Amino acid sequence: MTLLIIAYLGGMLTILSPCILPILPFVFARAGQPFVKSTLPMLAGMTATFALVATLAAVGGSWAIRANEYGRLAAIVLIALFGVSLLSPRFASTLARPIVDLGNNLVNASGGGRTAPTVRSALILGVATGLLWAPCAGPILGLVLTGAALQGANLETSFLLVAYAAGAATSLAVALSAGGKIFAAMKRSLGFGDRIRQVLGAAVLAGVAIIALGLDTSLLSRLSYASTASLEQAVLDRLHAKELAAAPSEVASNDATLVAVDAKKPFRSDLPVEGYAPSLDGAVEWLNSKPLTTAELRGKVVLVDFWTYSCINCIRTIPYTKAWAEKYADQGLVVIGVHAPEFAFEKKIDNVKSAISDFKIGYPVAVDNDYKIWRAFENSYWPAAYLIDAKGQIRYHHFGEGNYGRTEKAIQDLLREAGSQMTATAPAVPNAKGVEAAPDLSNIRSGETYLGYGQTANFASPEGLQADTPQNYSIAEPGLNAWGLSGTWTVGKDQATLDQPGGGIAYRFSARDLHLVLGPGADAKPIRFQVSIDGKPPGSDHGSDIDADGNGTVTATRLYQLVRQSGTVAARNFEIRFLDPGVQAYAFTFG
Repeated sequence: MTLLIIAYLGGMLTILSPCILPILPFVFARAGQPFVKSTLPMLAGMTATFALVATLAAVGGSWAIRANEYGRLAAIVLIALFGVSLLSPRFASTLARPIVDLGNNLVNASGGGRTAPTVRSALILGVATGLLWAPCAGPILGLVLTGAALQGANLETSFLLVAYAAGAATSLAVALSAGGKIFAAMKRSLGFGDRIRQVLGAAVLAGVAIIALGLDTSLLSRLSYASTASLEQAVLDRLHAKELAAAPSEVASNDATLVAVDAKKPFRSDLPVEGYAPSLDGAVEWLNSKPLTTAELRGKVVLVDFWTYSCINCIRTIPYTKAWAEKYADQGLVVIGVHAPEFAFEKKIDNVKSAISDFKIGYPVAVDNDYKIWRAFENSYWPAAYLIDAKGQIRYHHFGEGNYGRTEKAIQDLLREAGSQMTATAPAVPNAKGVEAAPDLSNIRSGETYLGYGQTANFASPEGLQADTPQNYSIAEPGLNAWGLSGTWTVGKDQATLDQPGGGIAYRFSARDLHLVLGPGADAKPIRFQVSIDGKPPGSDHGSDIDADGNGTVTATRLYQLVRQSGTVAARNFEIRFLDPGVQAYAFTFG
């Protein structure tokens, strides 16, 4: 009985949390409707649906979480239709024609039709709202779900979850009752019934947008933990419920939030469980290490970093990844780079070894030429970082560069959760120079541009791009973010190859930095080149791979930094002219 009281009180406290905000418009849209036929069935449907989904998630693992994701999608559609029906009963009637039963229920549920609301329509709305509800993972719900995971599915688990949901429903019913009286008074005195209904419809659609964007399970859930955790902990301390919290355990709640409780109150991260980490099998070779497996990494916090050595975004993350590998190695962090090639030349092991040496990477690197690890993680980005906790679960991911402070905080949290006694420290600030330096985001007006016909755009040579055949090109002065060739080139799917000496590439760009991925071609002979900016040597605006006169040499297939504007960033005309034939040009990037 004590545990049921605790769960019920915890549910009531949910009304004080920001995470309840997304579903409030759906609840207050029932204001003014009969309590027994409208409000009560909706709250009952919401309570029962949450209890069922939470039970499955607690004991069923990731498959239940995925199943609920599909339910959330269906619920989002259902609630969106409900919101539209509030805004326009005529439009709701139109929607009802192809989906008669569902449409009629929605019209009735909204009160926008001519018929009185029914128990069935309110129950359907409550079920949909329950699928969207992502309660706060505070201490009380954490304790309930921990018990569910430890003991499996049983009546006690279900009763506790129902009690928690019932507590939330009770507080919502009280708020709805008060809100209903206010709305009724406004209708009597001001005649604003239609306007109130339309405002509620807009609020419902806003709630749908919040849920569809995931804010209900990310930002709001983090805010809510901070706002109600102390109140819930006070309830736990007052009613002496600590005996339920046995050994620490991971539990996936309705919003896949990890919760762990024990008598000593170990540190518990609020990072969500995104699923178990897949196998690291499939690499064609491991560099800096023997092959590693997920089994032998259990007990460690693992950062898996997908990268490729000619990707500028990947290059700019390397200083941070190296800093974390060094800073937290003694605390139990293992960093693994997964090199997944974008271009064919990045599949050459010697090229990857050379890049690892140039970047001074000391952590293990799995060469994923066949994209087996890439596909196992269902990854789609360079760079991409995945954090795996000591139990082998993915707890955090980040795509692209940036957000380094947040990523490092996630590393610290998972290390502390794994038992490290470390204290929070200031984030690492590596001394990145040259091509590894952070971009000037405020001044970038040019985007990545491929030179192969497979992905190219904005080609400005008047001859037009000819695929897989030698062509003599010319270019005068391209417009902003356009480019062109001069001399004889053969443009392939992934790159443009210079057939005769003296050819060049022109690009009008607007960014602090300009980079170009270049290679010496099949014979691997060095290729000399000269860079000009607005028709003159670059001077102080030269990049790290050329001198002030614009001279440089292509010696390996990699990314070359050719321009770094030292003063005010402005649109400039870039031109590179090659003194030797055979160069292969792949892509422009900017910073």
